[in-house]
Amino acid sequence: MLYSRYFIPTVKETPSDAEVVSHQLMLRAGMIRKLAAGIYNYLPLGLRSIRKFENIVREEMDRAGAIELLMPSVQPAELWQESGRWSFYGKELLRFKDRKEGEFCMGPTHEEVITDMIRREIKSYRQMPINFYQIQTKFRDEIRPRFGLMRGREFIMKDAYSFDVDSSAADESYDRMYQAYIRIFERCGLNFRAVEADSGTIGGSFSHEFMVLADSGEDGIASCDSCRYAANVEKAEARPLPSVPAGELLPLEKIATPDMKTIADVAAFLKLTADKTVKTLVYASGSGDFVMALLRGDHELNEIKLKNSLGWDEIEMATEEDILRITGSPIGFLGPLGLKEKVTVIADLVVEGMANVAMGANEKDMHFINANPGRDFSVERFADIRMVVAGDACPRCQEGKLEMWRGIEVGHVFKLGTKYSTALNATYLDADGKEQVIFMGCYGIGIGRTVAAAIEQNHDENGIIFPLPLAPFHCSVVALNAKDGGVMAAAGEIYAKLVQLGVETLFDDRDERPGVKFKDNDLIGIPLRIVVGSKGLAEGKVEVKIRKTGEVLLLPVEEGIARIKQLVDAALV
Repeated sequence: MLYSRYFIPTVKETPSDAEVVSHQLMLRAGMIRKLAAGIYNYLPLGLRSIRKFENIVREEMDRAGAIELLMPSVQPAELWQESGRWSFYGKELLRFKDRKEGEFCMGPTHEEVITDMIRREIKSYRQMPINFYQIQTKFRDEIRPRFGLMRGREFIMKDAYSFDVDSSAADESYDRMYQAYIRIFERCGLNFRAVEADSGTIGGSFSHEFMVLADSGEDGIASCDSCRYAANVEKAEARPLPSVPAGELLPLEKIATPDMKTIADVAAFLKLTADKTVKTLVYASGSGDFVMALLRGDHELNEIKLKNSLGWDEIEMATEEDILRITGSPIGFLGPLGLKEKVTVIADLVVEGMANVAMGANEKDMHFINANPGRDFSVERFADIRMVVAGDACPRCQEGKLEMWRGIEVGHVFKLGTKYSTALNATYLDADGKEQVIFMGCYGIGIGRTVAAAIEQNHDENGIIFPLPLAPFHCSVVALNAKDGGVMAAAGEIYAKLVQLGVETLFDDRDERPGVKFKDNDLIGIPLRIVVGSKGLAEGKVEVKIRKTGEVLLLPVEEGIARIKQLVDAALV
């Protein structure tokens, strides 16, 4: 491809509304342009990278036995009402009516559509296992779209759906997709983790997220430094800490703590460390139930764990009015002793092993010291409800400690079980002729999001450093002086040879200063570069530069071409 005949509208200045690196660089590199909030045009350079990733995904889906199809973006409300998600999904679901007043939505996902198809087509156990996938445009009406392709409203997604006769067969399908995802992200040259995750609005019995590690990532990840355990911090398990011998249980005593509302203030006032205090929080469900959660003072509550432990669909902090009614105390002095109303009390596992702790007395400006679980206050049950922290013991192995990372979610696999097949009555006849419910799994990858995440992980002050499998072009040939016929002829010949060898090459034939060409080539992130100039040609050599390492090699022309081909072949295995 000739640069002069291609469309790469690079810009020097960073757009003011671009908050993260990938958004900034994709705009500056001429890969995308904004049409509306969270909706983008994919320009030729950006589309090439997206298609590269789609090809990798297709190859690995096909290799895993999945079959490609394509489902409509527009979906009838009846299916979503049948599954129960029409009202549950919320305002992210873009709803509209057609000219006949029929209700529809723009699909944010396709569980309902694929299950409807399966219940019409799959009748016998002999037709399973089967797995379908598509690469399709989705729409989710995000309340605050931002970060370019990282959190857009319209986006390209690969979603797959497996169908099996029972739970153990569904586990096998899940594992095939899990392994396919490992291969996909390895082939992209990305540093990632497969982490245990919460199933969220999709539902299901268990799931894994695939996270590209990047400092700008929105998600926290905990991974073991010894074994393969990794989990989203919302899901990461905390191994119970060993109980500290209590020694003598001291008498409970109420102490005045004027205006001491925070754990830090109370601990300092009482000359204690935060781990000798208990933090009390009150939460509400969407249906009017309340829970009091107790944690060690230096720990943070994991709301997802608490919600799952309770079996609630929704959870939110209780209002000050509700807290005052339940405890009789303003926020800052709460505790489980002397409640005005009966409420479920759940404590983190660590609290069970604590003794002689300080905690709120449910009275303004007052705290208890020497409070002890069992003796002074009752706990309905103990559960893992805290956020893990760096240095916690691994919940899977005996040797490892947890490390904390930031990550960008690019893929998610779910074992759905019978959530949707039951709701939509997707059944089959088993070998005995009895009707059974189909077991399902679903598996998603954000296509544009993965390309953006690759940029978040791979960039420098000069621009993008694409992993070669995702780069719009493998190599660029830069002719230093477009007015020098000898240079242009030699550069054109090198370009032709690279193309003939299967190396996707961008020939920078523009009549621009070398500095402009180098800056643009660095910005758009082409991994390999051959620089052709009159001085080098006089010696029969060209300059080969590797974008990622900055390594520069001065090689004979044919050797330079061979070196490029070798590097490309090594990266695309």
